[in-house]
Amino acid sequence: MTEDTTTDGAPTDARVAALPRRPGKVVAVHVAYASRADQRGRRPEHPSYFLKPTSSLAASGGTVERPAGTELLAFEGEVALVIGTPARRVPVDRAWDHVGWITAANDLGLYDLRAADKGSNLRSKGGDGFTPVGPHLIDARAVDPAALRVRAWVDGDLRQEDTTAGLLFPLARIVADLSQHLTLEPGDVILTGTPAGSSVVVPGQVVEVEVDAPGAPGAPSSGRLVTTVTQGEHAFDADLGALPAVDDVQRADAWGSRAAAGLDPGPGAVPDPEPDDGLRPEPFRLTPALRDKLRRAPVAALSAQLRRRGLDDVTVDGVHAMHPGTTLVGTARTLRLVPYRADLFASHGGGYNAQKRAFDTLGEGEVLVVEARGETGAATLGDVLALRARARGAAGIVTDGCVRDHDAVAAVGLPVYSRGAHPAVVGRRHVPWETDVTIACGGTTVQPGDVVVGDADGVVVIPPGLAEEVADAALAQEAEDAWVAERVAAGHPVEGLFPMDATWRARYDAWRAGRA
Repeated sequence: MTEDTTTDGAPTDARVAALPRRPGKVVAVHVAYASRADQRGRRPEHPSYFLKPTSSLAASGGTVERPAGTELLAFEGEVALVIGTPARRVPVDRAWDHVGWITAANDLGLYDLRAADKGSNLRSKGGDGFTPVGPHLIDARAVDPAALRVRAWVDGDLRQEDTTAGLLFPLARIVADLSQHLTLEPGDVILTGTPAGSSVVVPGQVVEVEVDAPGAPGAPSSGRLVTTVTQGEHAFDADLGALPAVDDVQRADAWGSRAAAGLDPGPGAVPDPEPDDGLRPEPFRLTPALRDKLRRAPVAALSAQLRRRGLDDVTVDGVHAMHPGTTLVGTARTLRLVPYRADLFASHGGGYNAQKRAFDTLGEGEVLVVEARGETGAATLGDVLALRARARGAAGIVTDGCVRDHDAVAAVGLPVYSRGAHPAVVGRRHVPWETDVTIACGGTTVQPGDVVVGDADGVVVIPPGLAEEVADAALAQEAEDAWVAERVAAGHPVEGLFPMDATWRARYDAWRAGRA
């Protein structure tokens, strides 16, 4: 390797020729663009990060190997920030002052190794040549950080285009957030996430990435960062570590969708989104007012109202509240566990599996409903995942399986309904399979977005379109039942009163009118 020095005397090499010096660290942001989040079906509340080794850096015009025995090498065009001055615990309004330059980056990743990484991304994104940067630097002082554009081409076809206005987290916030955890040093590189359009590339294809600022004077540009994919000759050694492994979940993520990967939608799968024509109805939202009504309406009354509307199989049977006096109201997110099978657990049970993804992506006010087939020979969650659900602002958890670390989960204080306690981990009886699909839990069908309500009597599932109507009817019935109870307590017989005949109905209506 030929080594020379930069203008400030810092050693460098051809791989980092575009940078002012060899960086001490490369930090990458996970999901950062709204377009990418929508493509993946989840929006993070806060930015999250991983590290890439500096040995993964490469210059424009180079090659990247797809290792022998792998199939899912994916490109990700990104805006790269290069730190100019040290940043430690800097506020957002001063964070951009610490960015010296901007350039283009390609955050290449090998999805075949993602499960083996168990969330670290070291093997899947840390390979030699997996972080091309350059070819030119843009002065950060000369551009608006909210008006940068990133584009990526494969064999000349435009595959990605977005601007930093589409970021979920502004660039200055990312710098400020990182600086409260670690010191950002001169030369450090931050890869700020990729927009929608990332996909798989194969040997022989050429990827180009460019970052520019079209609205700035002179329209400064990084130039085209060019990387050619080649076929590696060396396979991974099974005697040394984990081997590459792919399944349809990884294929869909790597290609961007099941359709792009050439896969059938699969049973219960949510189809890829169609273009927005502006005519689709707004998705259901559980408003604070409706949430309050449902919290005041007993599950028994809600169940009775649903039965009157022809829905009699809407209770999650066999589950009990972990805490006396628990009430639960939220919209459903779903997790499906299938019966344990060794080969399937090997492909789906490790790493960042469906169970972990479900808890990591819960939104505020959502209820995770877990299909465990009524299996009581293993747990479906423990205290760490319960803590994660609480931190995400979830409304609660319903599982027709068991809970381990029972006392610790109870101490978290989150409403949890289950079939009881069991000390064994999920892998004793289950394989975490998929999320956000239609499931069966406790004998009832649950779809993502259904309204879930629980109290001491149990849990009921309400179709979103009926939630307001059923809540109003249940509260009205509760008021009527309370009036009847007062009459019975005063000594009236139940005949003609419960249910009310015409005479008692007239008395009740008069009483209610007098209170209006």
